[in-house]
Amino acid sequence: MTGYKRVALIGLGLIASSMAHAIRQHRLADEIVGHAKSAGTRETALEIRLVDRVCETAAEAVQGADLVVLCVPVGAMGAIAAEIAPHLEPGATVTDVGSVKQAVIAAVAPHLPGHVHFIPGHPLAGTEHSGPRSGFATLFVNRWWLLTPLEATPPEPVARLRGFLETLGANVDLMDAHRHDLVLAVVSHTPHLIAYTMVGVADHLRRVTHEEVIKYSASGFRDFTRIAASDPTMWRDVFLTNKEATLDILGRFTEELFILQRAIRMGDGDQLFDYFTRTRAIRRGIIEAGQDTAAPDFGRGGPERG
Repeated sequence: MTGYKRVALIGLGLIASSMAHAIRQHRLADEIVGHAKSAGTRETALEIRLVDRVCETAAEAVQGADLVVLCVPVGAMGAIAAEIAPHLEPGATVTDVGSVKQAVIAAVAPHLPGHVHFIPGHPLAGTEHSGPRSGFATLFVNRWWLLTPLEATPPEPVARLRGFLETLGANVDLMDAHRHDLVLAVVSHTPHLIAYTMVGVADHLRRVTHEEVIKYSASGFRDFTRIAASDPTMWRDVFLTNKEATLDILGRFTEELFILQRAIRMGDGDQLFDYFTRTRAIRRGIIEAGQDTAAPDFGRGGPERG
């Protein structure tokens, strides 16, 4: 059994709205219930018929749900868990989509009753867009969705959630929460921080005008701005809650940057060529793994939205 009777989506941004579209497309729930903190977001979700029912509170939304998905910023997870805990259905599965796992577990797990199954998760999928109108059913197709089950979680609810996510199109893998946070610091968190920094440098470099930066943006800077356009609340919480791993990788990045600075200063073309050749192989591996195409368009030419 891969579907659920009632799915409650807490937070109605890109991930939740894409889940709603995909759940409906694959008929994986009898009912989809949603909640968002903003009244405007709730009104939009009703207007576009994103979910079957919109609730004013998270506590109301989770009542009777056998799958609850927390799609709120990492910093808000603890408060939401405390609110919904008394209203969760016995035997229900609670998962989340936060890109940090140790902090989410620490914030959420203490609030949840023993009669529910908490299975933290993280879909490695997204765009720079947000809000209930941003979702599309194919967002998760051939993208990884990592689950970090707690040690005491029985295998049955994990297998059921895994089957559900695979039906959405995702590749599902299980990972230790600590390992997850380190891996994501490498592949997502630090690259985002670097993108924010590069765009900030361009903004503060008065010798290059604002108009020139925009007018002559080639693909490199343009794609930095795509990443830097991501939701600021989400990324603020990511860096504050995955501090140690991000600082570790950022330190290693700084060391590599010093090596490249010295090679450029000394005119060491051989070292630069060898370095770029090694890093180019990583790009080939990503393409061969089916996680991108040879044209790095950051999703601009991606699937049609549903």
